[in-house]
Amino acid sequence: MKYILLILFASSIYCQSKYPSDSLLKTTEINTIKKIGLLPISLWQRISYNSNYFNCQFYPSCSNYCAAAIKQYGLLRGMIIASERITRCNPFAFYYHMELNNPFYYKDGRLIDPINQNHNLKTKKSPYLASVFSVIPGFGRAYAGRKLDGLMGLWTIYLTTSSAIYARKNRNQILTPFFLGVAAITYFGEIYGSWRSAKYYQKDNKDNI
Repeated sequence: MKYILLILFASSIYCQSKYPSDSLLKTTEINTIKKIGLLPISLWQRISYNSNYFNCQFYPSCSNYCAAAIKQYGLLRGMIIASERITRCNPFAFYYHMELNNPFYYKDGRLIDPINQNHNLKTKKSPYLASVFSVIPGFGRAYAGRKLDGLMGLWTIYLTTSSAIYARKNRNQILTPFFLGVAAITYFGEIYGSWRSAKYYQKDNKDNI
């Protein structure tokens, strides 16, 4: 823990706000717990912002979305929200975006997908029923009409869970709790993602009611 705090302290001093998350690390308005969650994002942006191979299809990008979620909702809830977005950042995102006629960012054509969505949307799907179905990974998103996202969610949970099992079999005391934590966050992210898909990522039926 002391090494994490040392790295965090050094990063907060030497970062020059070149990358978006750096400004959050330098501010005094965010507590240390949130900054611990922001540190990996800051390190990732030093890679992704300097390579065309990691361009995100969403606006805001997944890293900025994750940083904003942690800032707004705290470390644990923010990571759950972030994992849901990362699951949706898949080859099928453009198809679903076009299906709903959602807007594109005017500068580079990325898919606009903010954390806070239209709360006045009228849909035929129940977010709460989607959450119940998502106890079995993938079923909640499938109910919400996003079967392909559901498959990606199921695949992500399988990867993280199998990694945790493999680490435990090899008695790795560092990777086992790490992957267990990631698997848990991903699982709750799938539940949240099912709720969000049913509530926000639907065609507006208010004119038909």
